[in-house]
Amino acid sequence: MKEQIIEKATEMFLNIGFKSVTMDDISAEMGISKKTVYQFFRNKSDLVGHCCKHILNIIAKDIEEVESWTLNPIEEMYEARKVLLRRLKNEKTSPVYQLQKYYPKIFESLRKERFDMMDGCVVNNLKKGMEQGYYRDNLDVEVISKIYHNGVTGLKEKDMFWPQHYTVPYLMNVFLEYHVRAIATPKGIDTLNEILVKERNKSAIPPQTKEENGR
Repeated sequence: MKEQIIEKATEMFLNIGFKSVTMDDISAEMGISKKTVYQFFRNKSDLVGHCCKHILNIIAKDIEEVESWTLNPIEEMYEARKVLLRRLKNEKTSPVYQLQKYYPKIFESLRKERFDMMDGCVVNNLKKGMEQGYYRDNLDVEVISKIYHNGVTGLKEKDMFWPQHYTVPYLMNVFLEYHVRAIATPKGIDTLNEILVKERNKSAIPPQTKEENGR
């Protein structure tokens, strides 16, 4: 039952928001009493913390699976991006903002764990790309991995990237292309262009919002 509660609560938190969803909402959605929920979790903060760890564990397993595929490093980056967006429900701004505002300790802990996970993945990808000739061989792997993390995190700055003007998937695509072009060899650029053509043909790159297109 505990795992079922975590799974349902995670889904609701990501779709509606960490502050907006109450313990009553979760128990009603599952058809159980609130007392049953409190048998497994001390309070809502305890449940939120478990849900955040649940999200990270799922993403980590998904990325491990992507890394096991026979992909070149640039394809690997694009597939990992799809995993992140799918698992985080395209990272809707409201849930992330609510987590940061109302559960700051959990948010900071989650950010550190997410950094550790992403940093290892990006470092491995950079090394793989350098070895296979897709990325330049003189890259400072440690510095670039941190620049990448800070860039991805910065996309959530509402004062800079207004959600009514930009969708998170659109920003992720712009940033990922920017990242790869900055480190790629001619071989890597050719591969990147092939991926972008395929994605555009499949309409996989989310467009800017109507407001942004009209600016």
